[in-house]
Amino acid sequence: MTGQESYGYEVRFSRGKEVRYISHLDLMRMWERLLRRARLPVAHSQGFNPRPSLTFAAPLPVGVLSRADLLEVKLTEEWDADALLAALQEQAVPGLTIESVQPVVGRQRSLPARMLAADYEIVLHGAEAGSLAEAVETALAATSLPLRVERGKRVREVDLRPLLLDLSVPDPRVALLAARLRHSPEATGRPDDLVAALGFDSARAEITRTGLLLGPA
Repeated sequence: MTGQESYGYEVRFSRGKEVRYISHLDLMRMWERLLRRARLPVAHSQGFNPRPSLTFAAPLPVGVLSRADLLEVKLTEEWDADALLAALQEQAVPGLTIESVQPVVGRQRSLPARMLAADYEIVLHGAEAGSLAEAVETALAATSLPLRVERGKRVREVDLRPLLLDLSVPDPRVALLAARLRHSPEATGRPDDLVAALGFDSARAEITRTGLLLGPA
């Protein structure tokens, strides 16, 4: 950051199907364009390539919907929260819903540093609710949930059990999971990995992040 005074604002937003397949980098660029269109006085980093001061709480895997996204933007001028919300909403692209804005009061830890966990709703198309309930019961009773994960050329073995904080089938008639996964700077559980570890096809899962749990500021 420059030596200029800045004002932080937390922005809550959701992502629909129109933007579910964009990467985190593309999401950042989309927000940068939105802020430019809104003509907001965004603070920038120092250095040879100054960047807008945007901090996202928790990136999403590509293809995951979200009803719980959070970022902090810093401005060089103090704005009324309602006026800032209106300016952002006016420039939002289809699939991006700006829900609320609140000022950051005092010095706070960054959003990623405060992250503890994330909640997900997972619809498993083609799965039987009964078999899903059995898989959940087995997973919760297990001491480990090993999974071989491939990301590009990288292959590694992970144990999802320490990252699984809660798991249930809210309606025994519906193949839908409610999961809470650890999400912190030290370790993060991915919902698509959880689906695979339970023995189901993650390609047929419709995943929505429904909540973020943050620690104290």
